[in-house]
Amino acid sequence: MKLTHEHEELRRSVHAWIDDKVNPHVDEWEAAGIYPAHEVMGSFGKLGMLGVSKTEAYGGLGLDFSYAAVVAEALGQLKSGGISMSIGVQTDMCTPALEKHGSDALREEFLRPAISGEYVGCIGVSEPGSGSDVASVKTTARKDGDDYVINGTKMWITNGMQADFCCLLANTGDGPAHRNKSLIVVPMKTRGVEVARKIEKIGMNSSDTTQLFFDDVRVPRSNRIGEENMGFIYQMEQFQMERLWAALNSAGIMQRAIDCTIDYTRQRQAFGKSILDNQWVNFRIAEMQSELESLNALNWRGVEMVMRGEDATRIATMAKLKAGRLVREIADSCLQFWGGMGYSDDSEISRIYRDARLTSIGGGADEVMLRILTKYMGIGAD
Repeated sequence: MKLTHEHEELRRSVHAWIDDKVNPHVDEWEAAGIYPAHEVMGSFGKLGMLGVSKTEAYGGLGLDFSYAAVVAEALGQLKSGGISMSIGVQTDMCTPALEKHGSDALREEFLRPAISGEYVGCIGVSEPGSGSDVASVKTTARKDGDDYVINGTKMWITNGMQADFCCLLANTGDGPAHRNKSLIVVPMKTRGVEVARKIEKIGMNSSDTTQLFFDDVRVPRSNRIGEENMGFIYQMEQFQMERLWAALNSAGIMQRAIDCTIDYTRQRQAFGKSILDNQWVNFRIAEMQSELESLNALNWRGVEMVMRGEDATRIATMAKLKAGRLVREIADSCLQFWGGMGYSDDSEISRIYRDARLTSIGGGADEVMLRILTKYMGIGAD
């Protein structure tokens, strides 16, 4: 699709905010292993960027999804994949079902402050024994009068240490695995919610990732999003948005990797000339840019489908698969041209290299993407 002047102005606004409010502090937050989520989300929320395509009734800008896609790409300018991912969780992973299926009261209590940045959200799907296999989650929410009583463990929870609420997937019935789950909004200060531990990772260091325990956590049944036992379906819808966001954001990160590598190799001298003056380096960078453009075409085809109200699961899955593999290839190839500096913690490309590896794992591993696609092709094994 053709982006308008308004789209490009939005991109410039995001880049200006990043350069002013975030990137100057990234090294400090990376070293600390956490960033001030409420402060950063609040700042971004004041610009309207946490609810670009969300309804105006709850504080969003009410623009079409193409504007949210521009924001996802533009966040690739952030020199911390962890902060970018944290914001993506807020905008496209823990709130889409709440906006689409939540009650008015639930949206007023949680969606509005999530859009403003007053609240930070997290998504509670993965468990120690259930990652990409969402149907196998074991967390339960038992009805007791007007409440649910929740017991279980959630793993790999982005924003887990700072979140105000969790969009939690739990078993609420005894039926088939795809028809016995509900999405429930759980305030993180509720009695029985425990942040068990902060998980140390090889990348995404600014993003706090945790394991959560739920021990007889009691929340009103009115905190359920939409219909009971429809949570698996709602979460699959959220995955569509999450995977497309990941592909769009990865495209922005890859463009930054290419651009900063061009800048570095132009300055770095070896054998009497710049590294960039070598034909092989020129050719390889041109190849990477070409591959990135093919991903961009796939990404924006998915964006157009979402805008038309079509099911973009197949295209979003392809885009997520392509992005996860391509970002690894580009990060690795670019790092090589940085030489020893690329292998040091001090370089921009080394952080991209570490952070980008998660794309092929989070939100459904590459192998799960392939399983989904083979089913669409009619060749997938049961």
